[in-house]
Amino acid sequence: MSGERRVLDPSEEVGIYACGPTVYSRIHIGNARPFVVFSLLARFLKSEGYAARLAINVTDINDKIYTAAAERGIPSGELAREMTAAYFEDTGRLGLGRPDAEPLATDTIKPIVELISDLVESGNAYESGGDVYFSVRSFEGYGKLSHRPTETMEQGEGDDAGSLKRDPLDFALWKSHKEGEDTHWESPWGPGRPGWHIECSAMAEEVLGDLPFAIHGGGSDLVFPHHENEIAQSEAARGRPLAKVWMHNGMIETKAEKMSKSEGNIFQLSEALDRFGSEAVVAYLVSGHYRQPLAFGEEQLNEAVARVDRLRNFLRSNPPASAVADGGPLPPGNGPEAPGRGEGAHSGEAAHAVDRFRDALADDFNTPRAMSELFDFVRTANHEPVAGAGDAVVEMLWLVGLESLAEARQSGPDEGALGLLAEREQARADRNFDRADGLRDELAGLGWEVRDSAEGATLVPRNGG
Repeated sequence: MSGERRVLDPSEEVGIYACGPTVYSRIHIGNARPFVVFSLLARFLKSEGYAARLAINVTDINDKIYTAAAERGIPSGELAREMTAAYFEDTGRLGLGRPDAEPLATDTIKPIVELISDLVESGNAYESGGDVYFSVRSFEGYGKLSHRPTETMEQGEGDDAGSLKRDPLDFALWKSHKEGEDTHWESPWGPGRPGWHIECSAMAEEVLGDLPFAIHGGGSDLVFPHHENEIAQSEAARGRPLAKVWMHNGMIETKAEKMSKSEGNIFQLSEALDRFGSEAVVAYLVSGHYRQPLAFGEEQLNEAVARVDRLRNFLRSNPPASAVADGGPLPPGNGPEAPGRGEGAHSGEAAHAVDRFRDALADDFNTPRAMSELFDFVRTANHEPVAGAGDAVVEMLWLVGLESLAEARQSGPDEGALGLLAEREQARADRNFDRADGLRDELAGLGWEVRDSAEGATLVPRNGG
């Protein structure tokens, strides 16, 4: 909250809670940024010897889910389950593994109700018309995260709640069941559902244990009111800070506008993965410092494709000593088994390069600086051979989720790639050139270049010769 950097205690568990998506539609690439940032942060900390535990929640109770489900004419629970499955599928394709815990709001109702009851008992919350509201002025430290003047604080809860609140600053902890809502849960205040903010406080405490945990993360758009309200309700109930460190990632921006579903400028993660491939998407998301906004467009994604091609080609020319011939992953790109700092079999310039890379990540998780160190090393090793260069690059790639670039390419394209090629040829025959170009881009995202000749089209590894 001070804006200062903190040193983590290696003797304590590093609990990390990052706010995940509200599942009313498929996630866009902006939603993927916190998933990537905090997944890689936990990976790095574990490799440095910290006992890191990452939780990323799923908000599957929310006004937006009711609205989206009504528009589709399906039950809200069905939509939430469908979109939760899509979220797991899309983020799974990034190749980063899963967080240690992924709590759902619907699975946390009992702890949520208990936390609200504690706040009512302590005098920090009150019941009104079947709703329960947090009394903001009862918490002296309100605003210490966002540093906003009181007169600019707008909870954004709509006019319906205004008549039930004692103070416009107050926010909902529990909302009574309303007409048109097809789900509800029992509580001491009647049937209803939890408010958004209390869900995260309860889920964080449920999966990470006693407060404070080490790091709370999420997008910078959550600082107010979401994270400010989490702090107020958790600290009021427990008498202790919620988290020791707050980390907020910047927004993905299209033409200097935040990418959001409400702005209508979204680019779904699944589409980006289909067109550009998982490695390019991850490389794009680590190309800027997590705290800063990140410009988005096809130009930026194509630049990321070029970067991963360069790294893949380097490893083809400088295969790691541990290369696997059958196309499997190359150690240390093998999940948590990668070596910690100083444990890799590196020496000389390769060891220094890995240390500089790790030092950059240790400095406020500075991924662009780390990637700059990586490419400086690649440039050096391309001009003059460096012993162990391939293994050093693999370790660095593992730390930023790009270890799949070290996988040995099978002898030819798989059935999926061949099917896309056949579709492209049919589209060309039908003179549907836009479709053909789109299929070519999809194949590029999968690592294949289409080469046309008089004998027909063939697929070759991108820049692979």
